Amino acid sequence: MRAMWRILSFTKTLTPFYVAIIACTVIGAAAGLTTPFITGAATTLIVDAIGQGQGGDDVVGQVVAGVLWLIALFALIELIAIGAQSIGGTLGDMMGERMRAILSTRYFTHLLRLPQRYFDDERTGTIVSRLDRSIATISTFAQSLANNFLSTMLTMAGILVITAIYAWPIAVLLAIMLPLYVWLTALTSGRWQRYEGRKNEHVDAARGRFNEVIAQLRVVASFGQERRELNDFRGHFAEVVRTTGRQSRWWHGMDALRSVVLALVFCATLAIVFVMTARGDLSVGDMVVLVQLLIMARQPITMMSWFIDISQRAIAGSVDFFTVMQTPPDPARERDIRAAGDEQGAAGPVDELVPVPGAPAIEFEGVTFSYADAETGADAGAGGDDSRRDAVHDVSFAVAPGERVALVSESGGGKTTILSLLLGFSAPRGGSIRVFGHPVERLSRAALRGAVGVVFQDAELFSGTVRENIAYARPDADDATVAEAARRANVDEFVERLPNGYDTVIGERGLKLSGGQRQRVAVARAALKDAPILVLDEATSALDTKSERLVQAGLDELMLGRSSLIVAHRLSTIATVDRIVTLRDGRVDEVGAPDELAISGGLYDELLTLQESGSAGHTGSRTRLTEIGIRA
Repeated sequence: MRAMWRILSFTKTLTPFYVAIIACTVIGAAAGLTTPFITGAATTLIVDAIGQGQGGDDVVGQVVAGVLWLIALFALIELIAIGAQSIGGTLGDMMGERMRAILSTRYFTHLLRLPQRYFDDERTGTIVSRLDRSIATISTFAQSLANNFLSTMLTMAGILVITAIYAWPIAVLLAIMLPLYVWLTALTSGRWQRYEGRKNEHVDAARGRFNEVIAQLRVVASFGQERRELNDFRGHFAEVVRTTGRQSRWWHGMDALRSVVLALVFCATLAIVFVMTARGDLSVGDMVVLVQLLIMARQPITMMSWFIDISQRAIAGSVDFFTVMQTPPDPARERDIRAAGDEQGAAGPVDELVPVPGAPAIEFEGVTFSYADAETGADAGAGGDDSRRDAVHDVSFAVAPGERVALVSESGGGKTTILSLLLGFSAPRGGSIRVFGHPVERLSRAALRGAVGVVFQDAELFSGTVRENIAYARPDADDATVAEAARRANVDEFVERLPNGYDTVIGERGLKLSGGQRQRVAVARAALKDAPILVLDEATSALDTKSERLVQAGLDELMLGRSSLIVAHRLSTIATVDRIVTLRDGRVDEVGAPDELAISGGLYDELLTLQESGSAGHTGSRTRLTEIGIRA
């Protein structure tokens, strides 16, 4: 029940529904409990008439009239009960769907506030599966609770009160039977939930892998791994089936035990009723009332098994749901919820980024960050030298307004970490990051992200049209503005050949476009955003030479007049930047102009020499192959 109370606390806005459903349930249950009394009264009239030896036509007429009045009353009460059940059922259905909408929206909202490392550690399919399974089981249980459980429990409570008035031993047996039945059911709960947990693990794993395979079906097919993936998928669900078999045998075996106990108690209550009637302690009408009440009582008790079954599923689902909801959000994202001020009167986060006069566009000062500390939430700086675990350590550099600065390092040197810190995906353990003079931690996410345009190595596009993807940051942009951004990024060079031009649907993740075309759409998207800071994360590293030139031309125009921070593996793409910052093992190694660092003997010189020697070796190989008559 604690889990259900937590769900109810999450959905307080549905209180009017809860109240209305309870009112309909009370009316329906009360109407149902009158049926035995009407039947008993009619039986009494008939039995009394028989006992009086018919008593003539007048007596028969009175009996018939009385019975007909009782039937009319019964019909009226039935209409009331049907109306209450219909209205309550409708409200229950609406409440269940609204609950699912509320929980789904809160789940999605919380996901958007979680730190990036949460999504790095979880499979997309698992996240989606929780939305599908956990919230669905919770809302289904709430709907069943509203439509069936409340009326059943109210009916049972009424039966206990009435039977106690007529024959207290029967009420005692029923009062003992209900908690006994629940206790016997609860005995199965622990093992049942363990089985359910194993099933959920396999279902989540299967769905997670399913999403990955569908998203990368070309890779699977090119390596001929369809059968292996299918066997793994089938294996997960085969284990679900086996676990369900064990779970079901356990549950229904215990259910049979509960049913046997219930049958014995039911027989004992009937025996008490018949014995009391035979002794004259109860009238025939009273006997009819009690027998019908006992029959009515059996259904609520047996339904407890079903209610507990779906409640266990809901509880298991709520565990997954609340596990996610209890994951600490990213503090920076939480700060996006603007506060009027804390108890000390501190101002809320800055929503509008107004540059501080004379301040750099980007400034890192003594920034230190460790992914291990981010995952554990520990303060590694509390003691000891943890620099060996730092992804970046004591990093300091600045990008002046309008300046183009490139980050260069070997793989794992800290370039991506620096971009992640700048964009607010992670928070540094030490040091400070400022954008146009404002500390990043004091900026709202909207202000920070609004000041930065990003082109990633992998152009992350959405299933939709070319126009929708270019205008993603500014959905209200007019056609002329979209077309201008497309021209600057050389998108217009290929979009005219598409079937529907800018209205061509490009498929999930833009799969209908080539890599170079997707990247140019990403550049156009950044151009349309028109942010004062531009971040390029290896934006051309995965492209062929022709595509690289087209994309680079778009980037060169995009960088004009902007402060740019560039990460590139191909050093030729950063030969014209203003300055280069080299990183070695997460620390700043050198800072200088490209021509200075090219002869410094430092990291940039080393990498440049390696790339040039690689290119020369490749050219030499082509020459030698040509000399011996083999076309390379």
